[in-house]
Amino acid sequence: MNRSFPPLFLFLLLIGCARNSEPTTVATETADDDWWKESIVYQIYPRSFQDTDGDGIGDLNGIIERLDYIESLGVTAVWLNPIYSSPNDDNGYDISDYRNIMTDFGTMADFDRMLAGMHERDIKLIMDVVVNHSSDEHEWFVQSKSSRDNPYRDYYHWWPAEKGDPPYRYSLFDAEGNAWKYDSTTDAYYLHYFSQKQPDLNWSNPKLRQEVYDIMTFWAEKGVDGFRLDAFQFAAKDTTYPEFPGLTDTTFIDYYAMQDGLHDYLREMNEQIFSKYGVMSVAEGAGRNFEDAHALVDADRQELNMAYAFDGVDVPKYGGYALTTMKEVFSRWDAEFAEDGWLSIFLSNHDQARMVSRWGNDSPEFRAPSTKLLNTFLLSMRGTPYAYYGDEIGMTNIDFDEIEDYQDIAARNGYTKARAQGKDMEQFMRELNFLSRDNGRTPMQWTEGPQAGFTTGTPWLPVNDNHAQINVAAQEDDPNSILNHFRQMTRLRQDHPVLVHGSYELLLPDHEELYAYTREWEGVRMLVVMNFSDEGVTVDLPELENAEVVIDNYESLSRTGSSADLNPWQAVILSL
Repeated sequence: MNRSFPPLFLFLLLIGCARNSEPTTVATETADDDWWKESIVYQIYPRSFQDTDGDGIGDLNGIIERLDYIESLGVTAVWLNPIYSSPNDDNGYDISDYRNIMTDFGTMADFDRMLAGMHERDIKLIMDVVVNHSSDEHEWFVQSKSSRDNPYRDYYHWWPAEKGDPPYRYSLFDAEGNAWKYDSTTDAYYLHYFSQKQPDLNWSNPKLRQEVYDIMTFWAEKGVDGFRLDAFQFAAKDTTYPEFPGLTDTTFIDYYAMQDGLHDYLREMNEQIFSKYGVMSVAEGAGRNFEDAHALVDADRQELNMAYAFDGVDVPKYGGYALTTMKEVFSRWDAEFAEDGWLSIFLSNHDQARMVSRWGNDSPEFRAPSTKLLNTFLLSMRGTPYAYYGDEIGMTNIDFDEIEDYQDIAARNGYTKARAQGKDMEQFMRELNFLSRDNGRTPMQWTEGPQAGFTTGTPWLPVNDNHAQINVAAQEDDPNSILNHFRQMTRLRQDHPVLVHGSYELLLPDHEELYAYTREWEGVRMLVVMNFSDEGVTVDLPELENAEVVIDNYESLSRTGSSADLNPWQAVILSL
């Protein structure tokens, strides 16, 4: 069955090789320093979570105000998108001072209070570290471009103009698609895989690497519990700059990721930071294939703790996706990492449209059950689940009509590029309306009141009109709400280690509407059955005989013996 959903944001496509999905076993103990395996991570986009000073931008004090709410969700860790000083060309992913807090978000004193408040509630904090590139307003780059003999010159990648045009490199965020930008100050080009205001750092320079480790030490000594390395699989470059073919977004990773030297940098980082401070580590992306992913995260590699792979979340495409494809991809990744390494499980983040709008059905009739179903999947799979703010209440895509409505640099530059290439702009805008990263960045919907209780001012990005129906306050005291179902699922996962460590066996692999699997660990066995469709479906499984319902996103499951009738988007977990 196909469903109408948008494509994933265009970059970081991960191509994995095929493996079977037969059940496998895992170790039965988790060491204290492997706490991240049992974590439930809640991702907060700080600009959109809660504003306390009326400027329309979320801030650290807003997160502090909502710590009791975060604790009530049953999550055990928070991943916080960048809060460092930044000119905001890419919403904080262009950093101008790694040891300071962006004025919009507050002060370092606010950060210290927020971190203390999290730790008082036994919630760990994972910080984004953006060190494939910096802002062009960072002092390193200001110095680097000032003269060719400046001590910071080799902190970045430069190509002198007298050598002719630099070898082609592709830029994901540049309207012209060229990753080399000419700078007249020293008559040279600098490299930027992302926007022109995000020059790439030169990781082959040991002085630069030590600068980064010193920055990470600063935050680790403050008590931060983990680091996410943004775009780090692109950090290593061959500084002889061999010729690359003309590439597109979808082939970018094949040529630009996982270059020689990357593993040396990660082992060095692990030695100086991760192992020394006992912090969790995860990188955005997992390379080009399973071999790359294992090289990043297998314990004997002493590099990273877990893979954050995009192969699964890339399944929904504009115009529809097949559930059989989803099952095959997630099952293949689980089988590959059943014995060695560890995975992240996620269906959305700040670089994607909203979960229920991509994977479920966000119509008023089916939004609630399909969101509950998706949260059931997220919290019943092996791996560390990452839940994105607002998905616990079923927030949906917003509807933008004009390119001027978009704040995201990827949307704006993509529009310029599409027009220059003569593409069908009506079709482009229809797709952008579904896929844009701005869909996942609209303000958190706390109440039905003005600006959804997010701010007393004008929000930096419009609040979704459906906040009158979809908000925390409306769901807080409703035992059947999406919010309280999410809380039941986090509690279930914490109370049943089988959902964390258990083996995974896919059932009914070819069924076009049903996703069913078992989890088994230390004599405990559970069955998960989910109907990914707008119609009722009858399922017959021997495992259903005498099974006891543990959680159900409907009030009841209609069944007789080994047969059950599932409502549209019904998701049930049973004890076997």
